[in-house]
Amino acid sequence: MSPIKEGDIILTQEVRKRVCVMDMLVNRQITAAQAAALLRLSVRQIRRIKKEMLVNGIQAFGHGNAGRKPKHALDPSIAARIVELAQTGLKGANCTHMAELMDEYFAVSVSPRTVQRLLKAAGILRSSKRAPRRKRMRERKPQFGILLQCDASPYGWLEGRGPAMSLHGIIDDATGAVLGLYFRPTEDIIGYFNVFRQAFRTYGLPLCVYSDRHSMFFSPKKDLTIEEELQGKQVTLAQTGRVLDELQTAHMPANSPEAKGRIERLWRTLQDRPTIEMRLAHINTIEQANAFLLWHIPRYNARFAVPPAKEAPAFRPLTPGLDLDVILAVRESRKALGGSVISYHNTKFSLADHRGNAVWLSNNSSVLVLTHIDGSISALYKGKRYSLAEFRATPMVEEPAKAPGPNAAPWRPPEDHPWKWSCPDFVDRLMLGS
Repeated sequence: MSPIKEGDIILTQEVRKRVCVMDMLVNRQITAAQAAALLRLSVRQIRRIKKEMLVNGIQAFGHGNAGRKPKHALDPSIAARIVELAQTGLKGANCTHMAELMDEYFAVSVSPRTVQRLLKAAGILRSSKRAPRRKRMRERKPQFGILLQCDASPYGWLEGRGPAMSLHGIIDDATGAVLGLYFRPTEDIIGYFNVFRQAFRTYGLPLCVYSDRHSMFFSPKKDLTIEEELQGKQVTLAQTGRVLDELQTAHMPANSPEAKGRIERLWRTLQDRPTIEMRLAHINTIEQANAFLLWHIPRYNARFAVPPAKEAPAFRPLTPGLDLDVILAVRESRKALGGSVISYHNTKFSLADHRGNAVWLSNNSSVLVLTHIDGSISALYKGKRYSLAEFRATPMVEEPAKAPGPNAAPWRPPEDHPWKWSCPDFVDRLMLGS
């Protein structure tokens, strides 16, 4: 039976029962003890309710705050503003993120539960239940720096306001802290080298890196050279695998996306939160987006990172002689040509030392060309690093030949020219000195 409202009192089934019992008590049909037993109250409470009923009538059964607006009730204008933001600037944000952004950008401080209640009442948010987990999650590593997961995610990060981008990231397994993020037009080696540099320079070298089986990490070539077999290598290393091998960091391949689920869940969070925040900050270029990430990473870690089981980190410090600019570079081998130059991308370069002097190269000697993260290039020759200068050969200046006239006759030697001397004449003239 639905409740009936009489004045400011809502006559629910319980209130109706109380009215009926108290009416019988007033008419002396039952005693106060019997009324207390029926309503499961004390005799003292029954007497108090009877006294109020004789003075105020049925209003004695209502609460004192009935009909009053609560002091903590939300202002209708603020509620309308929240519903408006959920359909415009904050469209697509979850309730928790929306509450944080409204407090930060719009000076509206409400709880995520209030946002959820308002959006459900407005028909914007539908109630949904999470599917039960069927797989047991792998436990986190006990120490910060034992295992780092890296991956890249192509997505419409700028929502059509700018170019397409792919976000490269690296996350710690023990804490869930993001150690590096970097945008590139597509998933490439430079993007991974950037997040490696962010993590390694800030925290040190991890014990292991966990990635997928992309060809940037593991070369599809199965043939090994004799030198690699003597070194005990099992597979040919790609550029990124070579970097981890030089840093003496173990490299593990994942057999499925679920195996590296921590960074896969990171993409779901980042595709939700930074996308909306970059929209509010009017970010339209990849340069602005990368600058935003440097500000966003500490905020993310403060919000979502958890403490590790063991306090001592497992990162190894960088040794003084380790040059990350040389290691985190794309390497391509070239052979020296005649004139101590190399050819790279259809351009000839010569090596120069720190004084700017050209370096002599033996013919067919091997030179490693390094393409660095910032796009600059240098060379590695016999363990030393050199700069590259474009080689420009000095052109030979030739005097232009005079063109013969149109009627010029061929030159003929005169009769007394030595070419026409006979042998006796030549000997006679030689003896006479003429």
